[in-house]
Order: sequence, then C-alpha cells, then structure tokens
Amino acid sequence: MTPARSPLRFIPRRSPPLLVALAISLGAMAAAVVVRGLLAGWDTAFALSVTHFPAFIVATLFAGQRWGWITLATALATSLLLRGGVPSDQAARAGVVLYALSGAVTVFVAATLREIVLRLDEAQAALDRSEARLQMAQNAGDVGLWDWDAESGEGFWSPALYRNLGLPISTRAGVRKLLDVVHPDDRERVRQNNIAAIRNGQMAPCEYRIVRPDGEVRWLLSRGEVLVNGAGRAVRAVGVNIDITDRRHAFEKLRESEERFRALADSAPALLWLSKPDGRRDFVNQAYVDYLGLPYEQALEFDWREALHPDDLQRILKEQVAGEASRRPFRLEARYLRKTGEWCWIRSVSQPRYGPDGAFSGFIGIGIDITDAKEHEHDLEDINELLAERVAAALAERDEAQARLHHGQKLEAVGQLTGGVAHDFNNLLTVITGALDLIQRRPDDVERRDRMIEAALGAARRGERLTHQLLAFSRRQALKPEAVRIDDLLAESEPLLRRAVGEAVQFTLTAGAPQAVAMIDQGQFDAAIMNLVVNARDAVSLGGIIEIRTEACALADGQIQDVAAGDYVHVEVRDNGVGMAPDVLARAFEPFFTTKEIGKGTGLGLSQAYGFARQSGGGVAIQTTAGQGAAVSLYLPRCGEAPALPAPAAAEHEQPPTARRLNVLLVEDDAEVGEMVSAMLVELGHTVVRAVDVKQALAALDRHAELDVVLTDLVMPGGRSGLDLAAAVTERRPGLAVILSTGYAGEAQPIAAETPWPLLRKPYAADALARALAENVDPRSQAA
Repeated sequence: MTPARSPLRFIPRRSPPLLVALAISLGAMAAAVVVRGLLAGWDTAFALSVTHFPAFIVATLFAGQRWGWITLATALATSLLLRGGVPSDQAARAGVVLYALSGAVTVFVAATLREIVLRLDEAQAALDRSEARLQMAQNAGDVGLWDWDAESGEGFWSPALYRNLGLPISTRAGVRKLLDVVHPDDRERVRQNNIAAIRNGQMAPCEYRIVRPDGEVRWLLSRGEVLVNGAGRAVRAVGVNIDITDRRHAFEKLRESEERFRALADSAPALLWLSKPDGRRDFVNQAYVDYLGLPYEQALEFDWREALHPDDLQRILKEQVAGEASRRPFRLEARYLRKTGEWCWIRSVSQPRYGPDGAFSGFIGIGIDITDAKEHEHDLEDINELLAERVAAALAERDEAQARLHHGQKLEAVGQLTGGVAHDFNNLLTVITGALDLIQRRPDDVERRDRMIEAALGAARRGERLTHQLLAFSRRQALKPEAVRIDDLLAESEPLLRRAVGEAVQFTLTAGAPQAVAMIDQGQFDAAIMNLVVNARDAVSLGGIIEIRTEACALADGQIQDVAAGDYVHVEVRDNGVGMAPDVLARAFEPFFTTKEIGKGTGLGLSQAYGFARQSGGGVAIQTTAGQGAAVSLYLPRCGEAPALPAPAAAEHEQPPTARRLNVLLVEDDAEVGEMVSAMLVELGHTVVRAVDVKQALAALDRHAELDVVLTDLVMPGGRSGLDLAAAVTERRPGLAVILSTGYAGEAQPIAAETPWPLLRKPYAADALARALAENVDPRSQAA
C-alpha cells in the first residue's frame, strides 16, 4: 500500500539548503515587487504594500519561519532606504509600523500553518505505515477482518477475508454470503452461533469448514466482539476469520499418529510406558495393564516397589535412581510379582525423551518377560560347554590334519633334496673313491698318489661347501658376520668368477661402492655371488654378457618387498639371457626348484642367496622379463665401520703352526671319526685319551690330571651335548682348554657360536687340527 500525502504536499518536510531557501525568498519578493509595479505603477513598486505579504507567506512555507522574517526585514529595509530613511510624517511613520506588525503577524501565522501541515502529514504517514503493517500481518497470517452492522445488515470484508473465502473483491460482504460458502455439514452450527451472539451479546469462537468456488475445502476460525447500545441491543459486530487449515491438518495427523502409536503399543507383547520428568507414568500399554490386572488409571499410579522381589529391591532402587539421574539409557533386570502370584523375571530398558524445545520430558521404557530365558540359561551354558568341547576336538583334528600335511610336505622336500643333491654328491664320491682306488692299486707311484690325493681332497672340500650352502638356506648354518668392504671381496673373487663364467661369455665388474661396509659372513657372500653368476652363465648364450655392479643406496619403507627402510649396499648380478616367465619368477626362491634339465642343478642357487641375504638382515629382489635377461639384486645393510683389507688366506702348502706335545681328551661318539681324529693327533705327536659321551669324558677328566685340552663333538648321545661338557670342564678344571667340533649342530650351533670356546668345523684336515691346537692351547708358548 502506498502511503497518502497531505494536500499541501508541496511544503517540504525539512528546511531546504541555504541557496535554495535564499532563491525562494528572493523570488517570492521579486514577484511581489513586479505585481506592485504592474498594478500601481513602477514608481511605487518598492513602496510598503500588502502585495508583499504573499511573498512572506511563500518564503515561510517553503523555506521556514527564519526566511519569512528575513524576507520581511529585507522588504522593510529596502523601502526605507529608497525613501531616505524613516519618514518624518507621523502618518507615514504609522504606516511603516502598521506594515511591520502586519508582516510579522503574517509570518507567524504562516509558520504555524506550516507546522500544522507537517504534523498532519507525519500523522498520515504513520497511519499509512500502520495500515500497511496490519495488511501485511493479515496476509501473512491469513487473517481476514469483518465488520457487520446489525441494523442495516451491511458488512465489510478485508481483502484477506475475500482471499480466505476464495471470493472476488466485487462480492457483496454479508452474513448470508458467508453462510453460502460454509460447508453444508457446518452451516447450521455457524448460523446458530451467530444467532446466539446477537441474542447474548457475546460471540464464542467457532471453527468450521468452507467450500471455495473451485471446490477446495478449507478450515476457518472465527472470533469476534458484539457491540450493544444503551438498551443492550446488538448493533454491530466486528472480528476476524483465520485460515487454520494447516493447523487442522497437523492436528489430524497428530491425532492419527497418537492413535497408531496407541494401537501399536497395545498390540506389543512387551510392557511399554511413558514417564513424566518427575517419574510418574504418563502412558502405559495394554500389556502393562494386563500384567498388573488393574484398571488403566490405577495402573498409571501403581508403585512397582510393591511388586519387586525382596532380594532385588535395594539393588533395583539404587540402579533406578542412578539411571534416572543420568538422563541416559539404562537397563534393569529383576523379579516382579504378577497378578497370578508368580514371580517373573523382567528386563526393562529406559530411554530419555526430549520435547521440541530440547527440554527433558521423561523416559520411554519397555519391559520384556525373560523368565523362560533365565530358566534356559543353565541349559545354554551346558550347550556352550558342549560346543566348546566339540570345537576343541574339531580344532585338534584340524591341527592333526595340518601336521600330517606338513609332514607330507617335509617328506616331499626330503625327496626333492635326495634327487637334487644326489647327483652332486655322487660326482664328488666318484672322484674320492676313484682316487683312493688308484692309490691302492699303485701305492708306490708317488707322483700319481699325490695327484690322486689332491683330487680327493678337492672333491671333499666341494662337498663341504655344498653342505654349508644347504645349512645356510635352512638357517641352520650359523654365520660368522664380519665388517667388510663389499668391493674388496668382489675384487678378490673376480678371477674365480671369470673362470666360472668361461671365455665364451663377457664378464665385467663395476665397483661403485668403495667405502661401503656391510656386516656379513664372507664365505656365504662368496657362495651367493658364485651361485648368481653360475645361474646367469647358464641363462646366456655364447657371446652373452654378465655384469656385477655395486652401489651404496638408501631404501624407503616398502620400496623393496620384505626389506626395511635404511642404508644398504646394493649388489646386482645382471645378464642378457633368457629371463624368467611370471610363473617361474613366482617360485624362484623355492628350494630345489629349477628349470634346468635333470642332473644339471639342485635348485639351491637362488635359495642360498635368499637365505644368506635374509639372515644378514637384508633381502633379494629380481627384475626380469622373459627373453630379455634378468637382474638379481642383493641388499645388505651398511654399517659405519671401515675395516682394513682382509688378510689373504694361508696357502694350502704353508706349514701349519705347531704346539708342544699335548695330552688330548677326544670326545667323539662316531667310532670311525674318532679313529681318524686319533690317528691325526698321534701323527701330530700328541697323546690321546678317548671318550664316547659326556659321562665317560667327565670320568676320564677325573682320572687324568695331566690333560692339556679337551676336543669334544657338539652333538652326542645321552641327552647331554658338548656344550654341557665344556661348561663342566670349565667348572672343574679352570684354565683347561676346550675346543668344540661339529659338522652340524642343529639348534645348538647358534649358541655354540656365541660361547667363549673355539669351534672347529667338520670335515677338517690334520693341518686345520694342528692350527686349532696351536692357537688355543698355550698361545703364549707358541708366540715365543
């Protein structure tokens, strides 16, 4: 709605700017002078005259009272200046005074009129704003105003009421027209409500339906006041009609929801209830009522403490108080007396509920009869125990089946070992037995005898290396790690590697880590490199290329599978041979797996390299593509030490150190080995005392006080090992030298490697035995 303006809307509500006010005042005065000059002659244009008064009024109304006074003063001063000052004639002076008084009255009256007009305009504007807000409120709330004259029957409806009724604005307002749109089922009730209002002078609120011309049914709420005259007769009624359709629909939905909730609650086999914030029941379902056997109202007020079992009363009261105080879900479980006189177990679960404003409204609870469950609880425990026994039996059966499977796998591995290694050992035994046979046939041929002995010894040493490789892979061969430079080891091994490769294959060694140091077993490292080079040799054709590269590198976590993050020495053996297919690569590290022809290899090359690298704290990775060669990488952890170059091994023909004549206690359970070692000791000039187990050795120790050293095997019968004997010897005869000897010590070997006693590995020759005795018995006399 656009607010109406005053008829004198040309009068500004605020005083105009200075220049505008000045222009209005001068313009009004100039117009008055022109009118005076035109009507009375130009010689009297500036004379004091009533024609100036409209200029005073215009200046006051447009520019404000101050400018009215300025205009009056300007006109009076101009006229007096043109006359030469105040006239001396008394009548003329009286005219000047009369002009000034009349002008002042005119300015005052105009200023008053201006103030009145402005206030009326502000009041009209406020009224317009109020009506606009009222209209907006009516539209927003679907509130329609009506006014009805009881004497004339004429009525007034606001636009909002027409909209509520769905009628055009041109429809004549009145009670009859209203009744025409009221729903037929509600029409008589509305009519009687109007008659009662006229008769009693009071109108009660009334809700009814209307049917709009388009057929839509809406709900209206009518409220009003009846005005009566002095005689108490109704003369007028005013009120509002409010569209409450949405509220009515919401009420209907709420009522339907409550009915569905009640129906659902009453059909539930469990006890349901709603409680108020003070704990009193607000609603209970039919199962609740049936359980107590009381009328609904009495069931609402029932105190459950009267039905609680005495043994559960104190516990439940404490748990209930704590649960309700927490305003969180809580559960109770106790025995209650039902109307039949039976004690029943009931488990109740209470959940807090909150109103639309978030305020706590009480709890909603459910109670379930768990008597049967309690009665069967013992049976369930028995069943669980039975199931546990059956599960244990099933697990035992599964473990037994797994054990049989593992045993079968072990037997298969042994079979593979027998088939894979038998060829190599047969070759070695052929050399040894053939050499011994030839020596036996012609013992006088010294040159031939020495050559055959050398061949037999070489074959025996190769058998020793093969045994050590098998033990390293199975992690049974204890390594002797030392801090060494990898590049130096490879430089020493290069001639041997070249001979293994042969002249038909190009072999290069690129040492890129001169200062890189790793803690490894030198012999196992040499064996791993030799295995990788031999595999590469077998994979390349004539004219192929094999290259060994080294570098120092740092690996991130997960960069190489199964290799932890850290600093490593990377040793890579690369060839341009046939490579590996994916299925072959997947089994590359399996022991005894080989793609070579039968009799050409044992399948332990990559397995030994893998076992050595893992046992040294590193890992192995293979990069290969079928037909495009392969690169096998060893990653060995770096350490910070920088040892000197390893000393060259003593030549085989070099004379071993000698010891003084010694009394040796030899403890060996194998008769043939014992005879052979005894012969070696006698050949070296020592005296030998024999024992086959720990018990005999301790007895011999007590009988022979002259003993200088005990040479004992690690693994012996009787349940006690060479380590037990060494400990007993040290305790009984402190200072008596002990040398351990073994070919394979099983689980005891890693422990033996950490003991203070030296370990002599089988097989060994007389020179090695002499060296061990010289280095470990009376070393000071040897140095002298």
